[in-house]
Amino acid sequence: MSSYIEKQQELRARAWEQAKELLDNAAAENRDLTGEEQQSYDRINEELDQRAQVIERLRADHEREARAAEFRIPEVTTERAAPKMSDNDILRSLARGEIRSATFEARDLNTSDDSAVVPEGFYAVLQEQLVYAGPMLEPGLATILTTGEGNDIKVPRQTAYSQATATAEATQFGESEPTFESFTLRSHKFGTLLQVSSELLSDSGIDLVGFLGRQFGHALGTAVNAKLTNGTGTVEPNGIVTASSLGITGGTGVSGAFTADNLIDLAHSVDSAVARRPGVGFMMNRASLGAVRKLKDGQGMYLFQPTVGGIGDSLLGFRIIENPDMASAGTAVKSVLFGDFSSYHVRRVGPGVDIARSDDFAFDSDLVTFRASIRLDGDLGQSANVKHYIGGTA
Repeated sequence: MSSYIEKQQELRARAWEQAKELLDNAAAENRDLTGEEQQSYDRINEELDQRAQVIERLRADHEREARAAEFRIPEVTTERAAPKMSDNDILRSLARGEIRSATFEARDLNTSDDSAVVPEGFYAVLQEQLVYAGPMLEPGLATILTTGEGNDIKVPRQTAYSQATATAEATQFGESEPTFESFTLRSHKFGTLLQVSSELLSDSGIDLVGFLGRQFGHALGTAVNAKLTNGTGTVEPNGIVTASSLGITGGTGVSGAFTADNLIDLAHSVDSAVARRPGVGFMMNRASLGAVRKLKDGQGMYLFQPTVGGIGDSLLGFRIIENPDMASAGTAVKSVLFGDFSSYHVRRVGPGVDIARSDDFAFDSDLVTFRASIRLDGDLGQSANVKHYIGGTA
């Protein structure tokens, strides 16, 4: 698998060189890209994104297999355990009306080859869609807390650290104690209804797992990611954009667009201790990422660097997280974030997503109604750990 990943990285780097050549030629002639050049540039950018997705899936799959092999326990029991119902069996029982509700828990994804991740369970399909809809539930980004109950929880955060000082011989050490406060994570419900005809449910040829998983995953994923990104914090999560603090304000007369210097200033607006953390990076939407790919520093070097040697796309040496719910650049608009995204806490209630069935809701139309719901909240532990760029006034 590693050789296949390396091949994808090599092809992606080659495509990036082609994109830079188009931009450099236009810059040397002091002109914009021609229509044909713009089409080529857009096509190359699409290839960069597609290969990045393949590399990310393969790398995640490889890591899962390595962890599974490390913790695999040999079978030592001789008694035959009762067969456990698969997600497919549970969902079919739900569809046939044999059960009325079920909770689907997170499980590992399995692979059939080196080219794709093939989830076998319903929750795996749903979770995959939750992540694809946006990065805020992506493992390894935010800090995700799972609780069994939906009661409010207090999460402590440190506001000041102990301080040490140089002390002379035979002199008493000074006291210095850290200070703490807390923020509250609640339980906000997100849900959707999906109606399916009785004929569809009775058709054994329908991939019910894939159909319901994709529909519910996309519906819940888009709603949750939007609020974890831009939520106001009243009756919904306090989004990471809302909770972030000001890093840098852009110049005037450029409709809120950022420059290379703006992004450099943004990266240096956080404390140096934050910048050294493993969870640090930039967050922006696709339109902003496209603008970043055209930026150069004072020496004419592109700020954007594609995936190389197992490291993801980077900007100024920091990773880039694409979030479709980030706003595009504009006056007085927060369009780019930089900081330690693990400082953002997502609280999830229960083991996963609850699915329930009703035959009565749309009885007169011979439709079976399924309801999917998830309960969660989110907030930034330290506002100084994530800073935003905001477009200057017109």
